[in-house]
Amino acid sequence: MIVGFGALNLDEIFKVDKIPGKDEEGYVIDVEMHPGGSSANTIAGLATFGLKTGFIGKVGNDREGEILLEDFKRRGVDLSGIIKAKGRSGKAMIFVDKEGERAILVDPGVNDTIEFEEIDMRLVESSELIHMTSFICKNGLSSFESQKKIARIAECISFDPGLPYVERGIDDLKTILENTTIFLPNRREMEALFGEDYKTACQIAIDMGVEIVAVKLGGSGCYVTDGKREYFVKPFYAKAVDTTGAGDAFNAGFIYGWHKKKGLEECGRIGNFVASRLIGRVGARSYQGIDPERAGKRA
Repeated sequence: MIVGFGALNLDEIFKVDKIPGKDEEGYVIDVEMHPGGSSANTIAGLATFGLKTGFIGKVGNDREGEILLEDFKRRGVDLSGIIKAKGRSGKAMIFVDKEGERAILVDPGVNDTIEFEEIDMRLVESSELIHMTSFICKNGLSSFESQKKIARIAECISFDPGLPYVERGIDDLKTILENTTIFLPNRREMEALFGEDYKTACQIAIDMGVEIVAVKLGGSGCYVTDGKREYFVKPFYAKAVDTTGAGDAFNAGFIYGWHKKKGLEECGRIGNFVASRLIGRVGARSYQGIDPERAGKRA
């Protein structure tokens, strides 16, 4: 079983004429609601691809929480690790312009309040891999500290830090990195975290204990290494409609390939393929009809 551990958010997606800067104005073209959250998006993809999945997270006692649980239930995700609490579920306001670029404001709600003692350890013990992503940590460090404790005891960890964790610095992330099998940052995150170009940073991460690093390079594809082998994997062509969840989709493809015991280069190719197909649609979980096994047939 692949288990996610991260924030659960309901994404309110505003399609806008432009993403305003300071003292600028724009207008809303359309509004859509979709379940989201970085690790949750990846788990939704893996579940859609037919893998056995579960999730560790928290929702509030509100309509947003019901929507988030219902989406996972429909996809067949094990809900036993999701805690229901009083308060607001997480929510993200996402602004997407005509080129598919985005800006995001997050209200974490109860996401930041997961205590280690609340976690169902049966789900941790039965996992093949636990996929971790960042919490905003606006309402406390409970969830982040719980991730550190899980990283020490889980059999296998994949980790996409996101900018909220990168901004915390390498010392705060050391415990997770030392126990990470698959590290999944983008280039900006990698270079900001280690203060080096991404290739040098990959070797530093591997020296810390990471086994595999896959750096997302956007329109240039990805770079994958285990410290012995390295691959620059070309992207698939895609016309971007909404880039929300592109990195999460890459993660879903890469982890799918790893689970299927494919080689590093093929894992990167599958990650690129899944991400390219997702950004041609609106919503971070629009995986229906995407077959990761078609990545070998370059389009």
